[in-house]
Amino acid sequence: MKKVWIYQADRFFTQPELQEAQAKLDAFIAEWTAHGSQLAGKAEIKYNLFVVLTVDEEVAQVTGCSIDKSVRILKELEEQLNIGLFNRTLISYRDNENNIQLVSRDVFEALCEEGEVNSDTIVFNNLAQTEADYQSKWEIPLKDSWHATVFK
Repeated sequence: MKKVWIYQADRFFTQPELQEAQAKLDAFIAEWTAHGSQLAGKAEIKYNLFVVLTVDEEVAQVTGCSIDKSVRILKELEEQLNIGLFNRTLISYRDNENNIQLVSRDVFEALCEEGEVNSDTIVFNNLAQTEADYQSKWEIPLKDSWHATVFK
């Protein structure tokens, strides 16, 4: 099984930041281990907004220490680029032109009330934990996501 962690930035990466962050993540992945075993990991930055880490646990299991290492590298990126990767109060969705928007919960709630966002609006479910969920349940209609229980 492939395990996935999705970290949403609090703003979009600029092109130079994207290159810098990807280089740092690639270097980290090349050295990422769990109890001395090399992890079969991958790091990608999707849509200039999401850092997605994947590990194939059939090759080697992740451990608490290896997860801590990944969090440490993300915190370094935050500091280096002055970007937040652990802010859970922002909601990302696709607008009517299919552009990705990033807004506060309050703004998202107001957009729901105004009908700008509805049950068919595509939202990003950053709670996906496996590659299968990431592939099939990451970009989904609001009505099929946890968002539906919070934003009625």
